[in-house]
Amino acid sequence: MMKLRCSRREFLGIAGMAAGAAIAQPALASIIPAPSSRVAIGICPEYDRRVSDILSAMFDQLGGLEKLVRGKTVAIKLNMTGPASDKLNEMPNQLTHWVHPRVIGSLVSLLGNAGAQRIRLLESAPIGTKPLEEFMLSAGWQPKDFSSAAARVEFENTNFLGNGKTYARFMVPGGGLMYAGYDLNHSYRDTDVFVSLAKLKEHRTAGITLSMKNCFGITPCTIYSRQAPEDEPSLIPMGYREPMHSGSRVPPRSAPQPVAESSDPGFRVPRVTADLVAARPIHLAVIDGIFTMTGGELPNQERNWIHRPVHPGVLIAGMNCVSTDAVATAVMGLNPMADRGAPPFETCDSTLRLAEHLGVGTRDLSRIKVVGTPIAKARFRFPTLTQLTT
Repeated sequence: MMKLRCSRREFLGIAGMAAGAAIAQPALASIIPAPSSRVAIGICPEYDRRVSDILSAMFDQLGGLEKLVRGKTVAIKLNMTGPASDKLNEMPNQLTHWVHPRVIGSLVSLLGNAGAQRIRLLESAPIGTKPLEEFMLSAGWQPKDFSSAAARVEFENTNFLGNGKTYARFMVPGGGLMYAGYDLNHSYRDTDVFVSLAKLKEHRTAGITLSMKNCFGITPCTIYSRQAPEDEPSLIPMGYREPMHSGSRVPPRSAPQPVAESSDPGFRVPRVTADLVAARPIHLAVIDGIFTMTGGELPNQERNWIHRPVHPGVLIAGMNCVSTDAVATAVMGLNPMADRGAPPFETCDSTLRLAEHLGVGTRDLSRIKVVGTPIAKARFRFPTLTQLTT
């Protein structure tokens, strides 16, 4: 394995993580009783007007949106991973690895109809400090389609400080599995209801990327990239979150520091994800699986992986992110109770298990009430890691 050069501060920071590892591991020794929740599945073959009708029926099956959002600010973390130019076979990104604008617009409209006072669309767009609307326009989307779907819709690029004066700090209950806490854009604090709107996908590092892994992208590159300064966040986001995968360096001194030591992305990424959903809870998880792709969250991410478009024709939603992702995993033909070494977690720890141990929710299908379409009828089998490798 290639050794990375690091500064004296990076070396001391990484050395200090060894002591913190003893803090992280006991959290896995005793399982906190994880809440159970119902999850709705809807069959939806196309991105047309049926999307809104099916989502509406699913939310009714979950108990309705009104009591969750009436009179409140709602923040929606979108899944628009990577640059708009990164395409699979020149297909529109929303048909492969981005959530579709029809799903976004339908969700915004339904939240508005349920009485949401303000709706914020959020994503850490890889375009520096430009507005999120510009990123959408670069993909051929029309932001006005979203802003007209409800009375008060706002947009924010959360990859830097944005419109806030300070970063919002979220400490992980119990001390954290990978970091003690995370500094995020103010929009993740200045909201009453947090929604993760994700795509039904596999992930080369985390096995699956659903409503929980979608939140890995809420971390700003001004703090969590290799180009971040040693003391304070940078003013402009640069690079990617490589240190969060590899542990090659620690965040600026101004941010909470790591509590565990590892250079294994299969150890780190699931723990960061579980930390984040424990520290910044998801109130509603919605997963777009109408059209998606196999082989990871980005097209052509791995040269020897098989990326191809697929059409599961399904929408999944729930009020508990762990239970929602567990059901989505089963819909993908995979075992949510699997652990490292078994599909879909052949080379990584299970984010589902880690979040369950933190008390976020249950992954046990016997404790989850599935409403709408049964899992067996909605199932669309995704390939395992060995099947994805050429």
